[in-house]
Amino acid sequence: LAGFYPDPSVCRVGEDYYLVTSTFAYFPGIPVFHSKDLVNWRVIGHVMDRPEQLNLDGQSVSRGLFAPSIRYHDGKFYVTCTLVDIGGNFVATATSPDGPWSNPVWIPEINGIDPSMFFDDDGKAFVLYNSIPPGDTPLYDGHRTIRMYEFDMQKMKVKGEEFLLVNGGTDITKKPVWIEAPHIFRHNGYYYLIAAEGGTGDNHSEVVFRSSAVGGPYIPYEQNPILTQRHLDAGRPSPITTTGHADFVQTPTGDWWAVFLGCRPYPPTERGYYNTGRETFLAPVRWEGGWPIITAGGELVQYSYPFPLPPSSPAPTPYGGNFKVTYSFDEGRLHPNLVFLRTPHEQWYDLTSHTGSLTMKLRPETCSGSRNPSFLGHRQQHLNGSAATLMEFFPQASNEKAGMLIFQSEAHYYFICKSMEKGVPVVQLFRSVAGDTSGLKMELMASQHLSPNQGARQLRLMIEAREGTYAFLYAPDGEEWVVLKQDVDASFLSTRVAGGFVGCMYALYATSMGAPTSRSASFDWFEYTGNDNVYQEGLGEK
Repeated sequence: LAGFYPDPSVCRVGEDYYLVTSTFAYFPGIPVFHSKDLVNWRVIGHVMDRPEQLNLDGQSVSRGLFAPSIRYHDGKFYVTCTLVDIGGNFVATATSPDGPWSNPVWIPEINGIDPSMFFDDDGKAFVLYNSIPPGDTPLYDGHRTIRMYEFDMQKMKVKGEEFLLVNGGTDITKKPVWIEAPHIFRHNGYYYLIAAEGGTGDNHSEVVFRSSAVGGPYIPYEQNPILTQRHLDAGRPSPITTTGHADFVQTPTGDWWAVFLGCRPYPPTERGYYNTGRETFLAPVRWEGGWPIITAGGELVQYSYPFPLPPSSPAPTPYGGNFKVTYSFDEGRLHPNLVFLRTPHEQWYDLTSHTGSLTMKLRPETCSGSRNPSFLGHRQQHLNGSAATLMEFFPQASNEKAGMLIFQSEAHYYFICKSMEKGVPVVQLFRSVAGDTSGLKMELMASQHLSPNQGARQLRLMIEAREGTYAFLYAPDGEEWVVLKQDVDASFLSTRVAGGFVGCMYALYATSMGAPTSRSASFDWFEYTGNDNVYQEGLGEK
């Protein structure tokens, strides 16, 4: 899954596979993917798709929903997750993976993050998670533990005493940090506990422990980690970095596969800049001496492997490789790939005012604030690609602006828009200003007046990603593209500079910059294209 799809968790039900990822402060929350072959996926719904389930008001972009896990038991799907800063840990259930999903059932006893369910062969259920050190007294920065409760499936609450499974990590004498994202599974008479270790940045890894009893003691594998790329040359071609946060699944043929997160920096790769966020990868798992291994020594995570299963029909909307998708807004509903920034509480958009178009009201809210602006986003999924739209918008004042964002966070974005400047229609490019939570102090980077004839027509806008730079283009309908500005620094939106846990979003965006207005903007289509050289060698043959 290319682009900002981090923290994957997967389960198998018969010959069907289901996968979930983190969404942080985007709505709807926690997409549910379905596949028959572990390669071709499609979104069939979201776990948190109703405002009553998920109110993200006040949450910064990198807060909200952390690290979901999906499991299936006895006719029911269970998704556990952490809603940080608001409600804590919860479980949601559904009898069908496409929903409807229940309202969250909170688990207040869990003091930590990354909960995951485990259903044992004797009918007992458990929930395990990252938690505080013993006595809430860390021995060093990043000292955490893995803990577990038995879970009552009828009462939907924990019971009994808390188990301490792992203290610190694989070897506490070496001060391992951020042991998290735990999962338990059974294999050949052992309970295996896998977890991420090292933090979600450059030192990320996956480690494994095993025990003859579900409650431990859990012994670490002597050759841990079983997945990492941290020791490899950062300047290698087309690297996949920061790998970890894995989950395992076994196919009906007995083969094991792992999903995990990783990142793809753009050149010069040794700087570690990436804008696509943390993405979901798939790789085979092999067993050696009773232990699972994804990579060992100098092994690289590959861009392609042999198919794990006979390939099914490609999904209508692909998520990996090179592709182009167009959202035409004529189906009466928004495509599930398109997301809001935080929970919408009012109907500020519609698909009926202009048949076949998306109409968005200009509202005082801005993307720098902490509530829901008029914003509809699509993930940047390639280092090289573009997003474009055809817009009809006739502003009457300089505070009325509509167009497209390339957005990483409240303080790190670029905005190409149509507006007014001294009574003349204009195309403008802005950059966010650090520390501005109002969105009213943007830096103007480029501006081009439109003639009366041009200003009276629909306007096409495009943002191109060119690895380490962006280009911003416009074209009055019927005319050729014009470059408003190119060679714009992409690292400003990289995780290394902007921080946080999310990737960039291309977004349709309309704002009245803090002032009321009755104006709207209509978008006829929204198109995404991605074309990375590393995918040119024919993934379909693998």
